[in-house]
Amino acid sequence: MRASRLVSLLLLLQNRGRMTAQQLAEELEVSARTVYRDVEALAAAGIPLYGEAGHSGGYRLVDGYRTRLTGLTADEAQAAFLAALPGAAAELGLGEALATAQLKLRAALPAELREHAGRIQERFLLDAPGWYGDADETPHLAAVAAAVWARRAVVLRYRRWRAPEEIERRVEPYGLVLKAGRWYLVAGGPSGTRTYRVDQIIELGEQHDEFAVPDGFDLAAYWRSHLADFRARLHTGEALVRLTPEGASRLGVAPVEGGWTQARVPIESVDHAHGEFLRLGADVEVLEPAELRDRIAGTVRTLAARYEG
Repeated sequence: MRASRLVSLLLLLQNRGRMTAQQLAEELEVSARTVYRDVEALAAAGIPLYGEAGHSGGYRLVDGYRTRLTGLTADEAQAAFLAALPGAAAELGLGEALATAQLKLRAALPAELREHAGRIQERFLLDAPGWYGDADETPHLAAVAAAVWARRAVVLRYRRWRAPEEIERRVEPYGLVLKAGRWYLVAGGPSGTRTYRVDQIIELGEQHDEFAVPDGFDLAAYWRSHLADFRARLHTGEALVRLTPEGASRLGVAPVEGGWTQARVPIESVDHAHGEFLRLGADVEVLEPAELRDRIAGTVRTLAARYEG
């Protein structure tokens, strides 16, 4: 742990130039006293750094000195590919490795590119999860990720929406996908390649047998196909509706200027469409299917009776 911290301190000074003990302590999440000891250890090891007292003082390396300790460990290399998603790296247990990898990458860059990388990090941020809803609890994520890395099969007890609601299944973990703040496991099993929500895994038991991913399997291609199939199954019907200009705008339908717009829109089911169209209030009238129109009319009558009193 200390060796890693000493390397991080050295790379911070190389990347940023002069830094005070307090600045280093905040970056490394240690006390200033620990920084003093680490600096003494580096100096004793022959690293040419020195301290300057005063208001504009701090520690710095001798001009022209550059460390060669920029080779990435396996964890750091894996974490580097998650640089745009620091939250995801932390969830996978790679948060510290990501921070060290970024320091090493910046240290290896020429000064101009290092400054450019710093400006990008200052001005752009990717926050993948949506606004509404709490983050999923994924206590088994790190163990699932370890199985993915090691290519080892696991036995998972899984909660699903249809009967039987709990199943136990041996699967071969091919990869993990983070979609809108939610983790999904793509794995092979008795019925082929399937997708599992990691937050629905109740229990995970590791198997010691290794497996080989099928020839030609591509995680990104599989996920694209999975999404396309999901969308195709999602909207299996349609409704004929009349929309005010405001309603048309909210549904993404091109409005007719100055009047109502009639359009056919895809729906997932009568139950789902019932709730979605009620959100539009008086800006929509459902014409077809009759079942949906009757359901909405019944709800409106119930609401009207409730609010008349």
